[in-house]
Amino acid sequence: RARQKRSLLRVSFNKTMKVSMQLSLPSFVFVTLSFASLFLQHVSSFTVPVTRNRSSFSWNERKMVSSWNSPLSSAATYNRNNHLIQMSASATSQVQHIRLEDPATRTNSNDMKLSGFKSELVKFGMIAFIASMCVALPITLFPLEVMYRLKLIDRRKREWWSVRTGQFCARWLLRFIPFCSVDVVRGTNDDKDKEPQPSIWVCNHTSMLDIFILLAADKKFRGKHKRPIKIVYWKQLEDNPITKLLFTQSGFIPVDMAANGSGTDNEYDMSSFKTLLKQTKQAFEDGFDIGILPEGQLNPTPEKGLLPCFSGAFTLARMARRPIQMMALHGVHKLWHPDETIGMMPTGRNVKIRVYPNGRSYKSSDEFLDTFTRVVGQFGATGRDLEEPMLSRVLDGTDWKERQEQLKNKKDAE
Repeated sequence: RARQKRSLLRVSFNKTMKVSMQLSLPSFVFVTLSFASLFLQHVSSFTVPVTRNRSSFSWNERKMVSSWNSPLSSAATYNRNNHLIQMSASATSQVQHIRLEDPATRTNSNDMKLSGFKSELVKFGMIAFIASMCVALPITLFPLEVMYRLKLIDRRKREWWSVRTGQFCARWLLRFIPFCSVDVVRGTNDDKDKEPQPSIWVCNHTSMLDIFILLAADKKFRGKHKRPIKIVYWKQLEDNPITKLLFTQSGFIPVDMAANGSGTDNEYDMSSFKTLLKQTKQAFEDGFDIGILPEGQLNPTPEKGLLPCFSGAFTLARMARRPIQMMALHGVHKLWHPDETIGMMPTGRNVKIRVYPNGRSYKSSDEFLDTFTRVVGQFGATGRDLEEPMLSRVLDGTDWKERQEQLKNKKDAE
């Protein structure tokens, strides 16, 4: 009888969870935000052409660091203060050709600057979206925590449903409060299998809104059959009670790092990497993918390309024997810029998400960093891919192999 009662109680909680996810959030936001949403949609077509100053961009070669500042790194040398003092020779030889395409030389009909009135309107919508997430997440995640505490669901189900709940909240709130337009660009050979291969996803980091945009558009740009992602994040983000609730209940993986400003060197707590490896292995076993931001922090100048990247994603992929899949964000920084002098002063509302097809395994950290910098760095800065067939050659490793052979022949000739 006790087992029957417990089974009935579990079924009841499951039904309650589904109903709360499907009904409570739309009803909550409909009354308070419907008029603002309609007004925002009505004026969203009014734009003013942007005027770019070519001199404001520095499109020089971006040098990249070919090692993660951790015990896992093998391609760099650090001094006693854990600062990079030497790069691997192979990585240094590969950065000379990397040049981002200057967007000022090409026109883009979607690259428009907001007028003062519309900028304030988008800012209002963005703040309303963030505030609504702060209310919706505790409401929708609470039943899962109760079910977990009553031992009606295990840890894996709590984390799985928590990620799905966060995606549901972000997706529906963005529909009710369309303060930005999200355009998803997917590859023609994207994996649509119902049982996709476990992967490590890498992406650039341009704004504090990145996580909410990715949650909202995950179903659209990765497909409904994809495994949910556990993101590796900076542990100090738990100082915010809302992000702490979402990250911890979803089982996201924290990494300890000293507080620093955007664009400054990261100082990691090396003891946290053992926990990272253990939780990464467990995440794959539980049916999750891993998401990593190789830049390691917010990029204060995303329009100029990527910050020096770390090869932690390559190291995890090699140890777990999983492929790496790349995606890129463009335009999120125009909503909430990482530069504190700009901050929440929207200059654009068009966001692009690019998902590159067919993840693969890389033979070296230098190859991974070169591919990530050229492909994701280009799209993140300009909103456009490399021209074909160069894009395909970079993604499949053909261009890397040819350049390696050229370097080898050059050295032999000398």
